[in-house]
Amino acid sequence: MFAELAHNAYGCDQAGLIYGYRFTDGAPPQPVDSTEALAWLARGERADGFLWLHFNFAHAACEKWLKQQMHLPEEFYESLSEGSRSTRIEHSDDWLLAVINDVIFAFDIAQSEISTLRVAANARLLVTGRVKPLRSIDKLRASVKRGDAFRSPLALLVHLLRDQADVLERIVRETSRRVDTVEDRLLQQRIESNRADLGSLRRVLVRLQRLLAPEPAALFRLLSRPPIWGHADDVQEFRQATEEFAVVLNDLSALLERIKLLQEEIAAMVSERTDRTIYTLTVVTVLALPINIVAGFFGMNVGGIPLADHPHGFWVLVFIVATGTAAAGWWAFRRRPD
Repeated sequence: MFAELAHNAYGCDQAGLIYGYRFTDGAPPQPVDSTEALAWLARGERADGFLWLHFNFAHAACEKWLKQQMHLPEEFYESLSEGSRSTRIEHSDDWLLAVINDVIFAFDIAQSEISTLRVAANARLLVTGRVKPLRSIDKLRASVKRGDAFRSPLALLVHLLRDQADVLERIVRETSRRVDTVEDRLLQQRIESNRADLGSLRRVLVRLQRLLAPEPAALFRLLSRPPIWGHADDVQEFRQATEEFAVVLNDLSALLERIKLLQEEIAAMVSERTDRTIYTLTVVTVLALPINIVAGFFGMNVGGIPLADHPHGFWVLVFIVATGTAAAGWWAFRRRPD
C-alpha cells in the first residue's frame, strides 16, 4: 500500500506511465493504465483503434519496464541513454522516432526552460516520454480529455506540433509585450532597469531558438518521405503544422533582432551619458587649475611676492581668479557638445 501511494504521489504508476488513452472510431478516448495497455497490445491485430502512452522517464523503473514489455526499436532506447537534445525525426522500419525539444511547464516566461520529449509512433501506438512536465503535452492531453477525435497516432503528433507552435507563439507574444514596455521606458529616457530586462528576455529567446530552430528542417525532411501508415489528410496537416512552426520561429528571430537593436540603443545612451559626465568632470578640473596655480605661487615663502604690501591685494587676487574662472567656465559650457 505504501509503495502504491508513493507511485501515485510521484505522478505515475509503477511502470512510470503518467497517463494513457485508447482511441477507437466513433467513441471518445478511454483512459488506460499500464496493465490495460499490455492487455490491449497482447490482442495484436484484433485490438481496435490505437493507444497513446505517456511516460515519466525520471521514474527509476520506467525504462526497464519499457524494455521488458514494449517492443520498441532499439534506437529509441539508445536515444534515452545518450542524452542527446538534438532535434531529429527519423524512420526505423515501421516506426517513426523523434526527439523534440519543448518548453517546460512554468508560469514565468523569463524562466522558461527547454526539456526533451522522446516519441515513438507506428500505425497502432504512440509512445511519448519526458523527464519534466512540458506545456505542449499538457495542452494535447487537455484536447484528448475534451473528447477531440484523432484518426491515427500521426494525427496526435500533428496536434502536438500545433500545440508546440501555440506555446512558442504565446512566449513570443508575451515577450513582445514586455519589449514594448521597455521601448516605451526607453523613449522616456528611463534606462535604469531596461538593460537587465532585455538581457533576461534575450537569454530565454536565444535558448529557445538554438534548440527549436532545427525542428522545421527535420520535419520537412520527414515530409519528403512520410510514413506509409499515415493518412493523406494527416500528412497534409503535418505539412501545415510544420509551416506554422517555421513562421513562429521566424517571428522569434525578428523579436531577437529587435531586442538586439534596443540593447545597442541603450548601450549608446549609457555611453553618451558617461561621456557627458566625464566631460563635466574634466571641465571642472580645468576650471580649478587657476585657483590651484595662484594658491601655489602665493604660498611660496620667498621675497618679491606681488601685492604683498598692497592693502587690498587679497581682494584683487580674488577678483582676478573669479573673473578668469567665470570666463573659462562660460567658454567651456557654451561650446559643450550635444
